[in-house]
Amino acid sequence: MWAQTRGMTHDRPVGELLREWRRRRQVSQLDLAIQAEVSARHISFVETGRAVPSIAMVLHLADVLEVPPRERNRLLVAAGHAPVLRESPMDESDSVRARETVQQVLLAHEPYPALAVDRHWNLVLANSAVAMFLEGAAAELLRPPINMMRVGLRPDGLAPRLRNLDQVRSYLLSRLAHQAARSGDLFLHELYEELVVFGPEPGPPDPSEAALRILLDYQGTELCLVNTVATFGAAFDTALDELAVETYLPADLSTRRYFGARSGY
Repeated sequence: MWAQTRGMTHDRPVGELLREWRRRRQVSQLDLAIQAEVSARHISFVETGRAVPSIAMVLHLADVLEVPPRERNRLLVAAGHAPVLRESPMDESDSVRARETVQQVLLAHEPYPALAVDRHWNLVLANSAVAMFLEGAAAELLRPPINMMRVGLRPDGLAPRLRNLDQVRSYLLSRLAHQAARSGDLFLHELYEELVVFGPEPGPPDPSEAALRILLDYQGTELCLVNTVATFGAAFDTALDELAVETYLPADLSTRRYFGARSGY
């Protein structure tokens, strides 16, 4: 489905990495030169190693090619420059305040489910209502790191309790495929290949649906939830930039009443 490439490592020349991103975006050297407002000759020299781009040029070309923040650091290092974006796990001291902010967002969303996942769909933080998604999942799926894409789509996870599994599956796999194609992340490619075998090749999402609706069977009650996604876009830290906050709200009156009774409202 994709022209897969192994992870971009620091020992590869910057020109080779830029050429790979250009081809992934299906852009010619001339088109890149026009969009970046530099000469095609300079692009050619950079890609062949005859010219070493400055920090500003690396970041400029990365902007044009929509290279993810983590990969921009790799481009900079490959060009002999220091990375400009911090790559710190969410549990490091510098990210504690950011982690607390995310947790406050999730807690404020209660009694409705809300969670935060990293770029690989691993669960980072969640509020207490997310337990309804994990109930009944195989122990293997609940061992850290908990991958929410696996939990949602594997037959030993949430999938049997989704009344509209085909719709949810098409939406999630389409989203995963898009993320894998845009990022070139091998883990996401492999995750897609792992999960797509549990059903037919997904079709395109229904364009009439503004947001994903989830029909969930929870302890004998059918709940209708709508899913929204928010990102931080924190360019100073790759961990935050790659974090996605998934929130769920009642999509019908009976579901709203269920959560109201459950929380005592």
